Parts: sequence; C-alpha cells; structure tokens
Amino acid sequence: MELILPQIDWAPFVPLAPVAIGGLTTLTAELFLPPGRKHLVAILSLIALAAAILLSINSWGPVLDPDRRMVRYGIHDSVVLDRFSLFFYLVLGLIGVLTILLSMGYLHNAAPDQGEYYSLVLFSVLGMMLMAAGGDLIVIFLGLETFSLALYTLAGFRKTELRSNESALKYLLLGAFASGFFLYGIALIYGATGTTILRQITAFLADGHPPEPLFLIGGGLLLVGFGFKIASVPFHMWAPDVYEGAPTSVTAFMIAGTKAAAFAAFLRVFLLALPALHMRWSAAIWVLAVLTMTVGNLVALVQSNIKRMFAYSSIAHAGYLLVALVAGGSSGIASILFYLVAYALMNLGAFAVIIAVQDGERERLLLTDYAGLGWQRPVLAACMAVFMFSLSGIPPTAGFMGKLYIFSAALAGDYPGLAVIGVLNSVISVYFYLRVIVIMYMSEAASPLPDRSRGQAPAVPASAAAVLAVLVSVLGTLHLGLFPARLLDLARQSVSVIAG
Repeated sequence: MELILPQIDWAPFVPLAPVAIGGLTTLTAELFLPPGRKHLVAILSLIALAAAILLSINSWGPVLDPDRRMVRYGIHDSVVLDRFSLFFYLVLGLIGVLTILLSMGYLHNAAPDQGEYYSLVLFSVLGMMLMAAGGDLIVIFLGLETFSLALYTLAGFRKTELRSNESALKYLLLGAFASGFFLYGIALIYGATGTTILRQITAFLADGHPPEPLFLIGGGLLLVGFGFKIASVPFHMWAPDVYEGAPTSVTAFMIAGTKAAAFAAFLRVFLLALPALHMRWSAAIWVLAVLTMTVGNLVALVQSNIKRMFAYSSIAHAGYLLVALVAGGSSGIASILFYLVAYALMNLGAFAVIIAVQDGERERLLLTDYAGLGWQRPVLAACMAVFMFSLSGIPPTAGFMGKLYIFSAALAGDYPGLAVIGVLNSVISVYFYLRVIVIMYMSEAASPLPDRSRGQAPAVPASAAAVLAVLVSVLGTLHLGLFPARLLDLARQSVSVIAG
C-alpha cells in the first residue's frame, strides 16, 4: 500500500527561514569565536534579519499577486502567508535590526564576550514572527512561548546584578501564569468548536452555531493572555519592575517587539476568528482601553527613573492601541499597524540615546542624570527631544500622526467618548515627556562638561552602532510625521485580509 503524504506549501515559511537558521548559526559560531571577536556574531545576526526583510519584501508582490491567491497556508492552515503577516515580518525585522545595533556597544560594557545574546534575540524575533503568521491557536501559543522563553533569559542576562535576576524571575513566574490562562482558553475554545484553526472557528460560527458559554469563557481567557503580553491594566503589574531590572537594550526590545507580536496575534484572533462576537468583547476592551491609558499616564507622572517612566508610558500606549481595536474596521486596524511602527521607532530611538550617553558602565537612569545633556551632547539631546515630542503626540512627528489616525478611527466608529478620553490622556502625557526636555536644556548638570585644557577626561564616546540606531529612528520618526501616506496605504493593504 502506497503512503500518500499531504502536499505542503512551504512558501509561508520562507521569510522565517533566515531568522531560524541565523539563530542556530550564531549560537554555534559563538562557541568557536575567540574572546574579543564575539562582535562578529552581531554581524551574522544583522545579515539574517536583513535576509528575512528582503524575502518579505520580495514576497509582497509575486507570491501574493492579486490575480492569484492573496493568502497562502502551510501545514493544514496552521501558518499563514498574507500581507498582514508580511507587514509584521517587516516591522519585527526592523525592531530586531535596531535592537542589535543599540546592543552592540551596550553589550561590550555590560556583558562582554557573551555572543549567545544575539541568538536569543533572533529566536525571540522568530517567535514573534510565528505569532503574526499563526493560523492556528496552537501555533500562536508556540510562537508566544518561543519568544517569551528567550526574553526570560535576556531579562536576566546581567547575571551579577540582583535587579536583573529579579526581573527575569518576575517575568518568568508571571509569564507562566499568563500562559496558563492562554492555554486554558485555547482548550475551552477547542471543546466548544472542535478545532483550534482560526478559519474553521470562523466557519463554525458562520454556520449559525450560537456561541456557547464555554466558548465565551475561552475567549475571555485569551483576552487575559493577550492583555498580559501588551501590559494592559489590570495585567500590567509586571512591566515596571521587569523593564527597570532588565538590561537597557533588552528593555527596548521588549517594549517594541512584544507589543507588535501580541497585537498581531490579537488582531488575527479577534477579528478573523471571532468577528461575530465583536459586540460582546468590544465593551470589555473599551473598559480596558480607558483604564490602561489613564493608569499608565497618571503613574508615569511621578516616576524619577527613566526606564520606569517608559514602562508606564508603554502601558498608556497599549491603551491608545486598544482604542483603535474597539473602533474596528479597516481604518481602525490600519491605524494600529501604523502606530506600532511609529511606536517602535520612537521608543527604540529613545533607548538608543540612553545607551549612547552612558559613561562607560554607568548608565543614566535617573531623570536628573540628563540635566545639562543639551549642552554636553547636543546632537543626541536633540534626537531625544524629537522622540519625546513624538511620544507626546506633537507635530510633525510619527506619534502625532499615529494618534490622529487612532482617534479619528474612534470617531468614525461612533466612539466619541473614547476618543475624548484618549485626547485628554495624551494631554496628560505631555507633562512627563516634556519634563525630560526641560531637564536636558534648562537644568544645570551636576557634573559640568569636562575641560580638556585642564587635563580632564572627555566624556566616553558613544557607540557608533548605537548612534546609527538613533539616526535611523529619528529619521523614520520625522519621515512618518511628514509623509505618512505611504505607510498607511501599506497598512490598509495588510489589514484587508482580516478586516474586509
């Protein structure tokens, strides 16, 4: 009897392959490189991410020709190749590249000769990309665990620091707790529908089957799991401590990458598999959005540590993104994709500045440490000012356009109250973002700029890779603020497959 194997379309895995191979290659290469040469692992990582980005760009047109299929499935609909997943491949690839650039100089000071850092970053990016491409709840869970396990390790990468160890332990314990909710939700949905494949769940509901209580509870547990990953209130308590204790480069990666991956899966699950339940779950997300924006911004007002301020800021920005999710529709979802790109650029750029201005192993983590920076490091301070303006939503920056699109989508979706609350929260956030600028330019530095004529040591020069990350981020932030139409058009093309 001849064994007939099912046909597998490998196209959905092509953009993922360089990241997976790169992770294995860098992990192996690190073993054979002599001390002092581990920076070559970073170059291999950049090559792997660049290859993934190029393959994703190449797949956008020929693989998804409008005259042929707009969506391709691999291994029984479990992995999806469409413009939605390709968009997130590009975003996550950009986040990975910027993370490695800002990590190169930082890692040299914080943990030299530990090249496994870069393989962990690649495996984390791979898990995030798998979440964006997941057509099956099990695959999404596998992607979530892949990037989470890598991040647990990265959070504790500074092994000799108690804060870093505490950060990793808290993230591991609370992350495992949230994963349990997510997995239990998958089990309940499977019990109610008999499948975990998103397309089949959609077909099950479209056939007129009323959603059972088991199904609704399962959806609620998925919401808890996603809420933890995006750090929405009341699932946010882990974020400030984890972000503060983790290495600064890892904090930047978590703030940008985790949100992008979680929202990619969030959108695909709740808009593709559960659209019939929109009226049921949108009310809950409305409440989450208001609480998340308000708590994040109010608590950020009183922070004196810049990493904790960014942690609560990231919570508030998750609330803005939830506003667009409540609004729904193609414009609302496209605004989420646009904002995720803007959010990644301005946050990674700000953290790149934090790394670039550190003095050797001493990091500037208190707000008062930035007093006089505008005169000590004028270019880096100006870039930081651009990122603060963008995060607060002041034109002509990417943050302003992102918030404009989100609040416009809320108005178009008949949620004027939510839009007003979002605008008021954005006004509140202006205080703590502009406070950084005021400190940089209007406060006197505790230690004056060294005078070389008197033999004083000059400031430690910034890492060239970190400066490059700053420049790429600031140019991207300004470009999206001045010319947002192209990215918004790509976002609309990407969401057409799930938002109609």
